[in-house]
Amino acid sequence: MYFQIRVGVLREGVSLPFDLFIQLGQRYVHYLKQGDSLTSEKISKFKHSDQFYVPLEQRKVFKNFVSDSMNSASVKPADKARILRDTSLALVEEIYEKKDISEALNDSKEIVSHLVEMMEKNPENIDDLVQLSSHDFYTFNHSLDVGVYSMGIGKLIGYSNEDLVELGRGALFHDIGKKWVDAEIICKKGALDDAEWAQMQRHPEYGLKILSDYDVSEAIKACCFEHHESFLGNGYPQGMDGDSIHPMARIVAIADTFDALTTQRSYNKPMSPKDALLFITTKIKDKYDPEILKALQSLAAALN
Repeated sequence: MYFQIRVGVLREGVSLPFDLFIQLGQRYVHYLKQGDSLTSEKISKFKHSDQFYVPLEQRKVFKNFVSDSMNSASVKPADKARILRDTSLALVEEIYEKKDISEALNDSKEIVSHLVEMMEKNPENIDDLVQLSSHDFYTFNHSLDVGVYSMGIGKLIGYSNEDLVELGRGALFHDIGKKWVDAEIICKKGALDDAEWAQMQRHPEYGLKILSDYDVSEAIKACCFEHHESFLGNGYPQGMDGDSIHPMARIVAIADTFDALTTQRSYNKPMSPKDALLFITTKIKDKYDPEILKALQSLAAALN
């Protein structure tokens, strides 16, 4: 059994404390032995999104490797941003592709804690993390970017680091209910018909059902179940309004919209952060908590 990691986690000339495998068809082929390192020539042959696989029994060793990289003074902030982004993306892929998400849930706390710590030490890394995105609307990229924006907003409105970790985890898992939506609907190019839209609108409910099987906080569940609610009371699935919506879900809601507007999809072109913010503040501002909207304006200004 193996778990996947992305190539961006690896650095030139660094001895790896775990084994690396690549997948060829249905087989896993041993690519690099524990203790060996990758040359720049080998790394350059892989695309940013390419994946390696590590034996499941070496998961803790890999987690320690990431932690050591985050704590090392010799690793540049931009490299730390890349390592964390690729580690997070692999985790999000695991969340959506595996039936049992217990390991991913456990690992998410440590990874999001690293993200919060990095933002604390180097606030400009929020921009680095976003710039590393492919800006294609894949669920994996979208969930991570919503997490980054949500934590940026949370920090601006005074959340503690502990609350930022919960917020970040809630954002990573906010769309987990899409696991139960037909793939044809998720991947459809163009607008959904009424029946397809009705199924898509059930993903918050599906997500709550999935998370209820695990030991997660009410805040994380709320981010999943309430991120399509509106301050006006015309959202879904419950039609909640104003202060009845969980504060963290309000943040995820506006981060979700901002990322959707600034991301390339098959049927529309992305807006610039400036244009997306203008659209939100002039066309749909009443859907969102005014304090959170103000924080988004500050965050978006830093991204232009």
